[in-house]
Amino acid sequence: MTPFDYCEHKARESQSSFLAGFRFLPTEKRQAITVLYAFCRELDDVVDDCTDPQVAKTTLAWWRADLQKVFDANGLPEHPVQQALRQIVPKFSLPHNELEELINGMEMDLHHVRYNSFADLQYYCYRVAGVVGRLIARILGFQNAQTLEYAEKLGLALQLTNIIRDVGEDARMGRIYLPINELAQFNVPAQSILSYTLTPEFEKLMQFQVQRAQETYRQAIDLLPECDKKAQKVGLIMGGIYHALLHEIAADGVANVLRYKIKIPNPRKIRIALRVWLLGFQP
Repeated sequence: MTPFDYCEHKARESQSSFLAGFRFLPTEKRQAITVLYAFCRELDDVVDDCTDPQVAKTTLAWWRADLQKVFDANGLPEHPVQQALRQIVPKFSLPHNELEELINGMEMDLHHVRYNSFADLQYYCYRVAGVVGRLIARILGFQNAQTLEYAEKLGLALQLTNIIRDVGEDARMGRIYLPINELAQFNVPAQSILSYTLTPEFEKLMQFQVQRAQETYRQAIDLLPECDKKAQKVGLIMGGIYHALLHEIAADGVANVLRYKIKIPNPRKIRIALRVWLLGFQP
């Protein structure tokens, strides 16, 4: 199995919405996106699968050292994902610091299970999603540097959607990503989330989260320069799919995120992708 084959297998295994829009790309760019996704997935698995935080921290340190070999002139990365990264990094000018920020973000999950404010949460989102948006924008190509700001903001919107969708699942792992001061603002005790208690106050809190995520999608689209809309179209497809997920969560009753996790079936993802490809994405 080649390093690229390994990344393809890792991506297929996940069945994520993330890759649905990228099927339209030329082979080289689609392959690069798949490698980036596999890198993110491997790091995420370290945090989710290691029951001992110290073991997870040590494992992430190994990933950091192996990533350094991707950028060293004579480096020989050990992991197949890093070997594949070494082949795509120079082709698309992917910065070391942005890839390393992904590791930093995963480390935050080992010692941050709560965030005091939205500003604190936003910093976490930048590390685990904003830089992913920037890296994808680099792979897709751009003329105007403002496109990186659009991509970072879209990454934030996608991560906020994930946080909303996963409130119940995160609570089962003892995690609450909703800011502490916002729980207080809406009179929602953390324990009520950890015990999966649906209340009118919780519903209002989640409606607030949905409204902010929707506004973040709009802000992202407003940042995208006209000259780069065509090059970034498949990123917009991903935005369209996640925005549809956010709409589905709201339509289902946003408080239900405590009870189950909503997903969009693959046939619908394909329909959304085709619609955005033909008509564009306007949240």
